[in-house]
Amino acid sequence: MIDLNDKSLYYNRELSWLEFNSRVLEEAIDKTNPIVERFKFLAITASNMDEYFMVRVAGLKQQIFSGSSKKDPAGMTAAEQVKAISEKVHDIVYRQYSCLNRLLIPKLESYDIKILKADQLDKEQKEYIKAYFNTTLYPILTPLAIDNSRPLPLLANKSLNLIVEIKGEENTFAVVQIPNVVPRIVKLPSEKGVRAILLEDIIKTYIGRLFNGNDVLSAYCFRITRDADLEIDEEESRDLLVEIENSIKQRKWGAPVRLEVDKRICTGSYEFLEKQLEVKEKDVYRINGPLDLTVFFGMPDIAADPELCDSPMPPMPVPEFRERDIYEAIREKDILVHHPYQSFDPVVRFVETSARDENVLAIKQTLYRVSGNSPIISALIEAAENGKQVTVLVELKARFDEENNINWAKKLEKAGCHVIYGLVGLKTHCKLCLVVRREEEGIIRYCHLGTGNYNDKTAKLYTDMGIFTCSEAIASDVSALFNCLTGYSKSAEWNKIAAAPTDLREMFVRNIEHEEKNALEGKPARIIAKMNSLVDKGIIKALYRASIAGVKIDLIVRGICCLKTGIPGVSENITVRSIVGRFLEHSRIYYFENNGNSKIYLSSADWMNRNLDRRVEVAFPVDSPELQKKVMDILDITLRDNVKARIQQPDGSYRHIDKRGKEIMQSQNEFYRIACEEYKKFREEEADEIFIPVRKMDN
Repeated sequence: MIDLNDKSLYYNRELSWLEFNSRVLEEAIDKTNPIVERFKFLAITASNMDEYFMVRVAGLKQQIFSGSSKKDPAGMTAAEQVKAISEKVHDIVYRQYSCLNRLLIPKLESYDIKILKADQLDKEQKEYIKAYFNTTLYPILTPLAIDNSRPLPLLANKSLNLIVEIKGEENTFAVVQIPNVVPRIVKLPSEKGVRAILLEDIIKTYIGRLFNGNDVLSAYCFRITRDADLEIDEEESRDLLVEIENSIKQRKWGAPVRLEVDKRICTGSYEFLEKQLEVKEKDVYRINGPLDLTVFFGMPDIAADPELCDSPMPPMPVPEFRERDIYEAIREKDILVHHPYQSFDPVVRFVETSARDENVLAIKQTLYRVSGNSPIISALIEAAENGKQVTVLVELKARFDEENNINWAKKLEKAGCHVIYGLVGLKTHCKLCLVVRREEEGIIRYCHLGTGNYNDKTAKLYTDMGIFTCSEAIASDVSALFNCLTGYSKSAEWNKIAAAPTDLREMFVRNIEHEEKNALEGKPARIIAKMNSLVDKGIIKALYRASIAGVKIDLIVRGICCLKTGIPGVSENITVRSIVGRFLEHSRIYYFENNGNSKIYLSSADWMNRNLDRRVEVAFPVDSPELQKKVMDILDITLRDNVKARIQQPDGSYRHIDKRGKEIMQSQNEFYRIACEEYKKFREEEADEIFIPVRKMDN
């Protein structure tokens, strides 16, 4: 009998995430990607790593500090995980800068685009940076001396700084923060090609001006990453909004969890920082190049040639909504939208039209992450001003979007919307919009349910799906769920949906076990599941049992996967693939063969403990045969990707698929081609309907 609690059957979550970030780094290394996109992927790896340290590593360090000896499903304590993380991240950092220095910079220079050091500038460029320092930088910069009366200043999380050593009887130190209010990549005058210099190199060149009368011995860059995981006691909080606002202010000043320093830093400056910041050697990363690679998100402004970037892929209009009354289109049939290949505009127009329609009585919506200038928020405000009943659940605890969401919540309340801040102890992560409209035949409820956020910006970058419907069964469920969120209603007996934290886990396990039963009875049995992360031990155990019974299981997991493939007698029937490409894979799709009567769900939830137990999530069925076919085609194309897909190996690593002798399939490009073809076909059919030839009448 196989013990499914055996720690050898599970990967550690944190190390699995580092494998994912390594796959992102592979995209920076991939020579088939345009150079600007390769810099973007390198910047993404750095941005990902910042959040990883601020939240995941910080959380592990808190466990160590509290004396916890608890082990994860892979059998690792927090201390063991931190040690393994340090070793792995040091290797990733080496590969990041090897990629930058050996591949990207030389490739960029082949296009006559160069990022210069101060000693590489010509006379005109030297005059330019001197003037730039005097007129722009000098008034901004503030040198902060450190001595017995002036301790090391509290440096903000992720800020880039210089540690400056000043000559004296006993050498002293000072800190200068690199300002983030001006571009960090500064373009230089040049008669040929593009030339630029990093802001810190300009400041280091003229650092002596900040310390007149003193000899500056050295100036090196360093950067601190701090614990930024908010701890909020929701039970004791009298006002959640105020509590979160106060916690956000503290985020900048959490305990240091990582110190990055220039590889060339002198011993005196390094020892001074290490002592002052109280960091251990394993938490220090010596960097062979510019600190904070997110600077290269700005590369499109430097290398502005479109030939150096991905070809544009503007989202296609959704044919079903083209120049039609949006409610009429939804009444006709359920409509599936696939972003970013299809436009997010119908979602925005759904809310905007409802805000202005005199027959709309109420709008209810959940908001988790929205854009900085959100048209959906503007439409909800307009709806309230037009006298509609507007209820908005704004999740204030959406990590790193708390401040943005607080600002929107205040504006919505001021406009007269009824704003709910979520439920105590739970994040509301489901994506729902309900419109109540008065029509001739009575009240009709229109719904949009999605896998991704109501964010018009990320909808162009993330792959997500949504369904518009006026199905009475779905609408009744959505209404009941809003009553649970806004009032004291107990969870309902759903008609169609499943919701966390009440019955979503049960629904998934029940369907997995049903496939297991079918396999044991010799019936067709298959599971295809696409998600961001697979962590939950209960789900993994259910998948292992199904695999043992003979169920063929294809998992498409972009990021963390704690399930192991290739274990004899356990997971031989399971494959795990990860797709990392131009767009961030974000949609969640769950398919169960069900002995030929397929069940397909779209969901806001991954198979993670937090999604199933500590969040409000929704899975909703795709019932229409037409839409089921569309979703199955999406899964089929995804499984045939042999360009951006990597297959998990038994050791936890991922390898590209061998393409030799196979038809090339890059799923994201194929989805865009299909969206273009569908719209082209619609326009052709539309033209045929408009230009109907006039036939000569018979005499």
